[in-house]
Amino acid sequence: MAEALIRVEGLYKVFGKDPASVMPLVREGRSKDDILAETGHTVGLKNINLKIGKGEIYVIMGLSGSGKSTLIRHFNRLIDPTEGRILIEGVDVMKLSPKELIAFRRYKMSMVFQRFGLMPHRTVLENVGYGLAIQGSDRNSRNDKAKHWLEAVGLAGYGEQYPSQLSGGQQQRVGLARALCTNAEILLMDEAFSALDPLIRSEMQDQLLELQQKLHKTIIFITHDLDEALRLGDRIAILKDGALVQEGAPVDILLHPADDYVAAFVRDVNRARALTVETVMTPAACCINSDSVRDALATLESAGRDYGFYVTQAGYQGTLSRRRLESASGEHIDSQLLEAVSPVSPDALIETVIPDTLETPGPLPVVDKDGQLQGELSRANLVEVLGGGSDRNAA
Repeated sequence: MAEALIRVEGLYKVFGKDPASVMPLVREGRSKDDILAETGHTVGLKNINLKIGKGEIYVIMGLSGSGKSTLIRHFNRLIDPTEGRILIEGVDVMKLSPKELIAFRRYKMSMVFQRFGLMPHRTVLENVGYGLAIQGSDRNSRNDKAKHWLEAVGLAGYGEQYPSQLSGGQQQRVGLARALCTNAEILLMDEAFSALDPLIRSEMQDQLLELQQKLHKTIIFITHDLDEALRLGDRIAILKDGALVQEGAPVDILLHPADDYVAAFVRDVNRARALTVETVMTPAACCINSDSVRDALATLESAGRDYGFYVTQAGYQGTLSRRRLESASGEHIDSQLLEAVSPVSPDALIETVIPDTLETPGPLPVVDKDGQLQGELSRANLVEVLGGGSDRNAA
């Protein structure tokens, strides 16, 4: 994980007339439903502890009522906790004075809402520049910055229109531009794309990832959609009834669910679309470093393989087969002996390389952008992962 920018420590939230009186029941481990029935109080969050790295997209997800929206509203103190701390760059947000909290919200964090949150009586340009106006920026400066961010989200030329004149996807782009315009280090995105139709939603996900590659913001993204979480998140936290049940990289969530609740989330995910080659590749089983045909055959024999990867100091050179080596007329390996096997990138989605695995009798070489061999991808890898196996080591 990157350097921790945000730390959440022992965070509890109980809604009701006397939350403190209910805390002993929460600590005893009584269920959310039991506490509600007995006391009339609702447990929103229960002992949340997490760290969010600087510059990462941290996705918080769960079903309705799991506490994910309650949690994100603690970061900018739209909701105050019953107990616990939130530290941002070592500063306890709960101890900020009213004046400090105003400055914190203006300069440190921006929020993108599910229903856009645009002001209908202001132009698109005025909406985007609103945060800068609150900060006291002069009109010319904020208009210039607003135009820049409208262009960045693909809405150049829309500045003089009003929100009602835009589609839902365009309105959400305005909301994103407004959040970026203040140059806040942290973006809070609460179900930001869930109101959009699937095609526009996918486009907004693409745009966010593209912008993140340039901006390296710290983004806390709330969603109930696991496909969206897997696509966007550097790490994912899954909540249930206010408790954190699993946290980890997307591949960990997908391949190693912590319990039945998480397993139910991942059961219907299209793994080929969610996982990259790097997550399922294995170390190369047979690497041939000598240019001698005899040595190459001996290496294949020792490994019990019919195919091996020819690797020199310059990196991966190609794939060699036992069949071609046995019929070679010369003593040394040349380009004529190499099989027509195209390497695949570690970053490629599995669904894009499935045809290659089906058409190639041996494993596919996984090669990075510098031409160095990173591992291999075989049909057995894909059958194991796409078939639903969640424990590769056991397999």
